[in-house]
Amino acid sequence: MDERDWLAQRFDKERPHLVAVAYRMLGSLAEAEDAVQETWVRLSRVDPSSVDNLGGWLTTVVGRVCLNVLRSRKNRRENSLDTHVTESIATNDERTDPEKEALLADGVGLALLVVLEALDPPERLAFVLHDMFDVPFEEIAQVVGRSPAAARQLASRARRRVRGTRRIPERELAGQREVVDAFLAASRRGDFDALVALLDPDVVLHADDTAVARGAVRMLRGAVAVAEASLVHRARLARPALVNGEVGVVIGQRGQLTLVLRPTIDAGRIVELEVLADPDSLRALEVAVL
Repeated sequence: MDERDWLAQRFDKERPHLVAVAYRMLGSLAEAEDAVQETWVRLSRVDPSSVDNLGGWLTTVVGRVCLNVLRSRKNRRENSLDTHVTESIATNDERTDPEKEALLADGVGLALLVVLEALDPPERLAFVLHDMFDVPFEEIAQVVGRSPAAARQLASRARRRVRGTRRIPERELAGQREVVDAFLAASRRGDFDALVALLDPDVVLHADDTAVARGAVRMLRGAVAVAEASLVHRARLARPALVNGEVGVVIGQRGQLTLVLRPTIDAGRIVELEVLADPDSLRALEVAVL
C-alpha cells in the first residue's frame, strides 16, 4: 500500500466524525459534505509526516473551512436580509438525502441548530469544537485567529445564548413543557380528541401575514377550529424550544428557523396560540435549547 492509499483509508475512518463536526457548524448536509471534501483536498497537499495528530489536524481544518462558509453566508445575509430565509428553504441541493438529513437534525436537535444559526461564526465554531468535540482552546484560537483566552470567551458567550434566559420559575417551565409535548404528540398522531382536551374552549389562534401567505388562517377561535388547524398543519420537524424565556415550538429546515408557535398556557391548557413566520419577527426572538 502506497502512502496515498494509506492516507485515504485514514481519512475514510475520520469522515463520519468530520461530517458530524461540519453539520453542526453549517446545519446543511450538502454543505457539510462539501466542507469534508475540501478538507481532503487540503490534506492531499501536505506531507503526512508533518502531521502529528491526524484526527486533530482534520478537525481543525474542517472547522476552518466551515468558518469561511459561515462568514460568506453571513455576508450574503446582510446584503439580502429579506430574502435569506425564503431562498435557503427553497434551495434544494439534488445531492441531499432528506431522510439522512432528518436523522442528523434529530440527532443534533432542531432547536440547537436554530440557536447555532443565530450565533456569530467565531462563536459557533468555538462552541461546536470545544463543547461538542472537546477541541482545546489553544487549537480553536489558531482557527479563529485569536488568543486562547478570547476563544474561551467566544465559547462562553455562545453557551449563554444556547441556554437562554429562563424568565419564569423552573416548575412553571416544566408545566409548559408538558403541555407543549402533549400538543405535539397529539398533532403527530392525528389525535383530535387529545388536541381538543389540551385547548381552552375559547382558545384563539393568531397568524402573521407571512404565515397566512403560506396557508395558515389569520385568526381562529375555539378548541375545535384550532385543533383541526393543528392537525392540518402539523409538522414532522416541529420541536419544543425556549422562545423568549418560555416554552414554544420551532419549525425549521436545514438549520433555518421558518416558523414559531408561541402558546399562552393557563391551568394546563393553551388559551392562545401565536403563529410567527415573518423573517424579521423570527430574528428578533431569543430562541434557546430546553
